[in-house]
Amino acid sequence: MRPFTVLIGILLGSAASITFGLGAVLIVFCILAGEHPELSRELPQLAWNLSAFTILTAASAGSFLGQTKRRPWRGWAHVATLLCLLGVIIMHWPRGR
Repeated sequence: MRPFTVLIGILLGSAASITFGLGAVLIVFCILAGEHPELSRELPQLAWNLSAFTILTAASAGSFLGQTKRRPWRGWAHVATLLCLLGVIIMHWPRGR
């Protein structure tokens, strides 16, 4: 396997595990929101993060498949993955207040 494919695979695995973890936390928060109303304030940000990492997972999965099967559209999939990764980085970059 080529090194670039390995890097995309690492990104795919990391994004998928974060997506799964955020989904599990969202389910737990939804279940406990009735007993702990302070958790309901966290739901919009949690849902926003879950959607961002879901999109990153989908983009990196397409990039990984395109790279392993040597498809002609893999360059576009790599660009989409890079843009999604940059979006997630910008979303979580600390802001000075």
